[in-house]
Amino acid sequence: MTAPQQARKHYPKKKRLMYQELQELPTKYNVIALSKMTKVRATQLMAIRKKFRNDVKIRIIKNKVAIRAFEKVKGVAGIENLSKQLEGQCALMFTNISPFKLNLIFAQNKVFLPAKGGDIATKEVVVPAGNTGIAPGPVLSEFKVANVPTKIDQGTIWVSKDTVVAKPGDVISMQLASLLSKLNVKPIEAGIAVNFAIAEGLMFKEQDLRIDLEEYKTELVRSFQQALALATEAGYMTPETIKPLLVKAQQQARSLAAEAGYVTPETADFVLQRAQAKAQAVANKAKEKGYTAQ
Repeated sequence: MTAPQQARKHYPKKKRLMYQELQELPTKYNVIALSKMTKVRATQLMAIRKKFRNDVKIRIIKNKVAIRAFEKVKGVAGIENLSKQLEGQCALMFTNISPFKLNLIFAQNKVFLPAKGGDIATKEVVVPAGNTGIAPGPVLSEFKVANVPTKIDQGTIWVSKDTVVAKPGDVISMQLASLLSKLNVKPIEAGIAVNFAIAEGLMFKEQDLRIDLEEYKTELVRSFQQALALATEAGYMTPETIKPLLVKAQQQARSLAAEAGYVTPETADFVLQRAQAKAQAVANKAKEKGYTAQ
């Protein structure tokens, strides 16, 4: 038996199966996405896997195994560029969902986890006012260190008012993390992000896939309103402009009829008021000249 045959024989079965699967999956899906797992916790990954198991195949991979497997894949444009991104702990995602939509889905499905000592606060961490359900004891010192005002009522500790215990960028100490855990405050926002993706031969980096939905929605509304105003002003008829065009035509017709003194149910009030105003102006002018009405 040759040395390469011996190596294959003793190659771990799990790696052999992964190697084979990584050659097959890229040809079955339109999108291959890469996510760095350095800040992702196992519990969070399990939740994502469970929720999207029918739409996204997620594989935690050994980089070398993936690189060698991808070298065997033919007909998938850009896969060699994906291999260059495999550094550190990575997860590969195979799906038919657009990488933009995939990134939005992950952003909308972030979870909040208990803090650990050394975590960095991403936003204000607030201990809410109210009954904690915790009996008085040594834990009172933890409230004191965190500058959280308390009182004892009916045998439990109550927080007197909403209290900010950490601001964005602050390092959460082990003692504060312990207190937050007791209060069931989960301040650490965690989520998977698409760091790199290939789809139909195109490559997308993380910054390419970030979409601010509110900003995008505002821009779409603004563009629609501007287009509608331009089309209406130009008299260009579409299902969207027909109503404002009819309203505009009616207003212009009423104004023209009123200006010409043409009496209709719609113009009568304006024509009569205008006639009265003109008559009053003539009477005032005549009075200035010394004429009086008999």
